[in-house]
Amino acid sequence: MPVDLHALYPKLIHLMLDTVFVVDSENLIVFVSDACEALLGYRADELTGTLITDYMHPEDLARTRASIVRVMNGKPHVDFRNRYLRKDGSVVHILWAAFWSEEVGARIGVARDVTALTQAEEELRFLAHHDSLTALTNRSLFNDRLDAALQAAERHDTTLALLFLDVNDFKGINDVHGHAMGDRVLCVIARRLERCVRGTDLVARMGGDEFTVLLTDVQSQSAVAGKVEQILAAMAEPLGAECGGLKMPSCSIGVAFYPADGEDADSLLSHADGEMYRVKRQRFATE
Repeated sequence: MPVDLHALYPKLIHLMLDTVFVVDSENLIVFVSDACEALLGYRADELTGTLITDYMHPEDLARTRASIVRVMNGKPHVDFRNRYLRKDGSVVHILWAAFWSEEVGARIGVARDVTALTQAEEELRFLAHHDSLTALTNRSLFNDRLDAALQAAERHDTTLALLFLDVNDFKGINDVHGHAMGDRVLCVIARRLERCVRGTDLVARMGGDEFTVLLTDVQSQSAVAGKVEQILAAMAEPLGAECGGLKMPSCSIGVAFYPADGEDADSLLSHADGEMYRVKRQRFATE
């Protein structure tokens, strides 16, 4: 007995894990497959006859409308990503393949949920530019931001300051209390440094127990000296219970100014590092 393909097609469409949409020229949904409930939380009968634009994330609406115009002008879009709002208010990331059918007089699109993939991609991008322990900017991104800040400072004839911070005798914490405790202390230091700076400034972990702080649009050296004192005071605060009563280690901070102490990233980092070791030597000489 021959197979009735015309009768089979609707059943196949509703078996698909991806969602099939048919949308007319006015953005009304005229057909949607049953997979829409898993995708958006709405049943097919709830979506049919409504505007597909009503479910789009507001921040993606403008560029989605641009994609719609492209598709309706006869240029299929097979790799378009945007966000939609589910019935429960949560956000879903969707990958679309869509084309305009002159025969049907509508856009036909297949939507795939790529939320998990998008989140994984975002995490990988974050890890590429941030320290995995403290979540601070890592050395690579810091160097890029420092180069950009130097270019801006030269262009606008402004001053910036670079602080280089080293935790004194941090090796002793790891040796006596273990690396897990050392990691907790580093995270505390990271959060305290973030607390001390403006949103326009940048804190980075350069590796081990070394941190840098980039202060942009510096008004005076005395203002930077005040910032150093603020950081030292924050570092002197007792550690919390999560660190088991361990005494907070002291730190040494070296400062370099652009352009007085260097006009490029390497010069500034070298000067700030040298100043940090000078401060450290002075500290231990007086103890």
